[in-house]
Amino acid sequence: MTTEQLATITPDKVIDARGTACPGPLLEAKKGIGAVKVGQIIEVKSNDKGSRKDLATWSSKVGHEFLGIVEADGHDRLFVARKK
Repeated sequence: MTTEQLATITPDKVIDARGTACPGPLLEAKKGIGAVKVGQIIEVKSNDKGSRKDLATWSSKVGHEFLGIVEADGHDRLFVARKK
């Protein structure tokens, strides 16, 4: 997905993990993914650059789809689609 496409997504759940260091954003994503249905999307807001790799790796490892990242004002918006 392109950055422009990602920027237009309305996520089904937004998790604000800004201000938390690794592994905080990943742990919040793990909790949050259970709150949405299969096919729905979560957005994780994080200012920890390690979240980029952590969320992508975790998503593929557990069977979800990491859609990508949009850089925002001082943080990243990371999108994951629940697949199972």
